[in-house]
Amino acid sequence: MEVIATCRDRVLELKLKGELDHHGARGLLVRLEREIEAALPVELVLDFSGITFMDSAGIAVTLRGWQRMRELGGRIELHHVAAQPRKVLETAGVGRMMSIL
Repeated sequence: MEVIATCRDRVLELKLKGELDHHGARGLLVRLEREIEAALPVELVLDFSGITFMDSAGIAVTLRGWQRMRELGGRIELHHVAAQPRKVLETAGVGRMMSIL
């Protein structure tokens, strides 16, 4: 899993590329924590445009991002979510907690 992180005006964006399964999620969770701690953002954007496959491990990543942003008083959005990961997220009810665009 590749991750490109950018932060501007306290908006942290993580562009994700590859498969978001249990192998990719493990490293992504560590990176997510590190980037949030460094930026202390008011908004977290996870850009799914490069995700080719996602399983339930991706739910854990999004929920951890949601939890951390709540702790910071911020919000999270999921951008460019393709049909397959969108189905996984919506089935789990993630859309009730954050915007899936």
